[in-house]
Amino acid sequence: MPTLLLIHHTPSPFMQAMFEAVVSGATDPEIEGVGLVRRAALAVSPSDVLAADGYLLGTPANLGYMSGALKHAFDVIYYPCLDSTRGRPFGLYLHGNEGTEGAEKGVTSITTGLGWTKAAEYVAVSGKPAKSDLEACWELGATVAAQLMG
Repeated sequence: MPTLLLIHHTPSPFMQAMFEAVVSGATDPEIEGVGLVRRAALAVSPSDVLAADGYLLGTPANLGYMSGALKHAFDVIYYPCLDSTRGRPFGLYLHGNEGTEGAEKGVTSITTGLGWTKAAEYVAVSGKPAKSDLEACWELGATVAAQLMG
């Protein structure tokens, strides 16, 4: 069964709401035969990443960059996973109060280096997530998971 790995840093109620929407989309009953594994960014290991077939990434944008926790996750998995995960799909959701451009650029740079394939448009939210933002998070989870079906 294909596995989708959700690597996240969820330190706030806004990130929690986005996380829950992504999980709901990725585990929709219409998506069959795809398992979802959730790992906090500070706990993810290279073996978690190697065992997965696709990835969802969630991070706040702190001081114009991805969270230190997600950056740490990339530091831990980058070289051990570099040659073995090329071409795998990923999606990204992020929350920032003062812009997310730097975080988006950082994640894009690292995932490009890993050779991962952007499976859907990033979901970037500023301020309190609106219903449409949470729906976009749901779509993100469902889109990446559906790409791993059968």
